Amino acid sequence: MTELGNRLKEARKAKGLSLEQIQEMTKIQKRYLIGIEEGNYDIMPGQFYVRAFIKQYAEAVGLDPEELFDEYKDDIPTAKEDEVPQRITNVKTTSTKAVPTKSTKFFDYLPQILVAAFIIGAIFLVWVLKGGNPSDDGKQEETVQVEESNQSQNIKEESKEDSKADNKQEVKGKETKKEAKDEKKKVKKKSNKDQAIQVVSTNGRKTIYKLENTDEFKLTVTSKGETWVEISDGTGKKYFSNMLRNGESQEHDLTGQTAAKIVVGFAPDTEIKVNGQTLKYEQSATDLVRQDIEIQFEKKEE
Repeated sequence: MTELGNRLKEARKAKGLSLEQIQEMTKIQKRYLIGIEEGNYDIMPGQFYVRAFIKQYAEAVGLDPEELFDEYKDDIPTAKEDEVPQRITNVKTTSTKAVPTKSTKFFDYLPQILVAAFIIGAIFLVWVLKGGNPSDDGKQEETVQVEESNQSQNIKEESKEDSKADNKQEVKGKETKKEAKDEKKKVKKKSNKDQAIQVVSTNGRKTIYKLENTDEFKLTVTSKGETWVEISDGTGKKYFSNMLRNGESQEHDLTGQTAAKIVVGFAPDTEIKVNGQTLKYEQSATDLVRQDIEIQFEKKEE
């Protein structure tokens, strides 16, 4: 047992925790936890797992992993390229679109209403100036009622016509949008069908591919067992860096990026798809379980 393994074991017992409880807390298999306590790092699936597992173990028993790495640096494999952060927190933002409000039709007919009111007022004034002749009262009242009725009927008919025109315009707009959307789907489907993934070069455990003849770049990484996966783009921004259990997957749309980089901890249990097309490992997954994949992407010109 190494000094580091003994230190972790004593901290675990001091908290009254069993290896089964540590396994449940960290999701690290018990046999790997035993290997850490005994200093037997050869049983790990790869050297880059050692530091990650020790870090999770230390955090579970309340120890500072950075202090342990510094104090026992001679006992821990130092593969800097394998030191990756445990978790990446993705913050999704949502946008709120302003909803336009429909203006009322009232103000469109306000001038006509004012004209009708003016006519009524003028008729009433004439009647007053004439002394309010009783013989003309019935006729004037009837004329006013007829004019008001005609004015109201005209307003209703115009309102109906405007409503019908708005409905026709709205239906036509929806049909146009649907046709454009269907056409866009057809273009994308054809684009993905013609896409090609070519091998550019291989060097050690790194393979570079080139994605061509497509205008989108959607990446899916799925675990068929247990594997460590790290996904980042050409700028170095990380989208995921953690363990993938059996059946778990990561999907990312990198259409706006020029490249994607995938660190695969255990290639036999890791499936990579680009726009739904399975990426074939250029180097044997069984012979080289740890692989670094880079996919270069240049959007197809329309």
